[in-house]
This record gives sequence, C-alpha cells and structure tokens, in this order.
Amino acid sequence: MTTAFVLSGGASHGSVQVGMAIALEKRGIRPDLIVGTSVGAINGAWLAGGGPAAGLADLWLGLRRADLFPLHPLLGLRAFAGKSTHFVPDVALRATLSRHLPFEMIEDALTPLIIVAADALSGEEVLLTAGNAVDAVTASASLPAVYPPAWVNVSGRDRLLVDGAIVNNIAITTAINAGATDIWVLSTGYSCDLTEPPETALAAALHAVSLMVQRRFALEMAANTYDVPIHLIPPPCPVLVSPIDFSQSAELIERAAENTCTWLDAGEPPAQSVPAVHSAPG
Repeated sequence: MTTAFVLSGGASHGSVQVGMAIALEKRGIRPDLIVGTSVGAINGAWLAGGGPAAGLADLWLGLRRADLFPLHPLLGLRAFAGKSTHFVPDVALRATLSRHLPFEMIEDALTPLIIVAADALSGEEVLLTAGNAVDAVTASASLPAVYPPAWVNVSGRDRLLVDGAIVNNIAITTAINAGATDIWVLSTGYSCDLTEPPETALAAALHAVSLMVQRRFALEMAANTYDVPIHLIPPPCPVLVSPIDFSQSAELIERAAENTCTWLDAGEPPAQSVPAVHSAPG
C-alpha cells in the first residue's frame, strides 16, 4: 500500500494542516508520498524532510504576516496604476523558505514529494518533482496579483509559474497517478464563519480564492469517481481567522489536532464537503 498525504492551499489556514499531521503521526499514519499545493507545498516540503510534525508546529508559531505577506504601499499603488503585476514581493517568502526547508533539491527529500504549480500563460498544471525546492515552493504559492509569477527550471526549460491552487488545489488525481493507493486529504478549509467581508484587498482576494476552490472540491467529492480510499479529514469549523492572520496559528493547530483525533476515534465519519453557512450573530 502506498499512502499519500495531499495538502491544499489556504494561506495562514495552513496551520490547520500542522494539527492534522500531528494527529496522524500520533496514530502511526505516515506518508510514502506527499503532494502539496501553495501553502500545502510549504508544509508538505517540510514534512518530506522527515522531521516530526511538532517541529513544523514550531515553525508556524514563529511565523508573522511580514514573513510571507509584507505590505509595500508603494508597490500596491503601482499595481493599482497598472505598473506592477503584484502587490507583494516574493523576497520575504523566499527568505523564509530558505531558512526552513530541510533540503535544497526536491529529489533530496526523504519522502517523495510532488509540488503542484500552474503555467502562468496556459494554465497547464505543472508537477515539480526535481529541482530547486525554494523555487518550486515559491511558484506553487505565487497567487497571481498577490505575488509575482516565478521562473522555475522544469526539465531543462525555464517556465513562468503561478499558484497551483488555480488548477488543482487538492491534487487527489495527481497522487493517484503517482501510484497512491490510500489517500489522506489535509485541507485547510476556509474562513467559514465570517460575519462580514474581509477588510483588506489582500485578505479579500485570498478569501475569494478559498471559496472558489472549496466549491470546486465539493463538487468533485460529490461526484466521487476515485477507485482508491480517500480519507477527507474535516478542517475546523467555524473559523473566523482571516487567511492573512498568522496570530491564531497555535489555536488552529490545537483545534485541528483535537478534531482529527476525535474524527479518527469516531471511525472517520463523512465530512461535510460543501462549505458551511453560518448565521451572523444578532
């Protein structure tokens, strides 16, 4: 049996995946293959290095928005004026990855790793299994308009890539095609209990993408045609945390770990795959 962990995108909600990984590790469930998209590529790359999930938690507890989304007002004005393709430079993201990724080249990962990105021009899904890890993970997390697209050498050819969530946020089919026979989905979920729209353009953009990919995944799971077991771990809900708020990582990690353990103890009851709707207070 080949066990795969499939990790989705979700910005700061990536801390949820850490709690899930901690719970799975406690139960002796470990991957033979990891497939990661966007923030899932960040978490997946760290886990593929062979370190304990608790070490990934330490990384998340030290993260701040400026480590991934440093705001530059002048660059934002240039973007609004049509003189820049993005609002946030990727320098801080690359520096953070360089400090924390446990290997330089993807092929050096202890657990086979597939990083999902997308071609910036054609939208073609691009699977990165070799080459510079920082370049690959940066590309997978480069949401258009938020970050600049990233140049990555793919099979000897430089390609301009963007966030893989655009084409395959929860890459189950990718894992199956790579030989997985038992799949655990570590989805970040989304801000499912907001009482009003996000207040900043960056948060609004990330929330909109989260809604889009969650709806698409709900439809895919409703029409489940996969011929391998899919363990869809339910993310915590309700969640009020903005996708650019890293101050609640400890709480999300703890909630996700507890929820996952409870779900496993209950025999893995089917998760609600359609995004939940909550009533605003009052």
